[in-house]
Amino acid sequence: METSVFLAKLIGPVFLVAGLSVLISPQRTRRLGREFIDSEALIFLSGIITLPVGLAIVIVNNVWAGWPVIITIIGWLAVLAGIARMLAFDGIRSIGRAMLDKTSLFAVPGAIMAALGAYLSYQGYLG
Repeated sequence: METSVFLAKLIGPVFLVAGLSVLISPQRTRRLGREFIDSEALIFLSGIITLPVGLAIVIVNNVWAGWPVIITIIGWLAVLAGIARMLAFDGIRSIGRAMLDKTSLFAVPGAIMAALGAYLSYQGYLG
């Protein structure tokens, strides 16, 4: 449980701020997304960063009960995202471009990320 609390303290504020950023400035988010999608090097580099982060989370927090399961799922999603970014450039680009064309899609993921960040921050710092 100590590890889960530590990871909640680490991941929660990042998700909260990132989600709020998406909600506050969807135009900037779209601009950043287009720059990212246009750079094969950035996609690959983000995979190199995301894969070991996801593996680290899964290795130290492979918990499938209670609120820590959220952290485990985030870890496994990071593992999959890292692999996809390193092996499937074209697929990542296609999905990314399709998402960036839908303005309405920014509010929902931003709100989910902010809420998830707030919940994990609560669990980590006050829970």
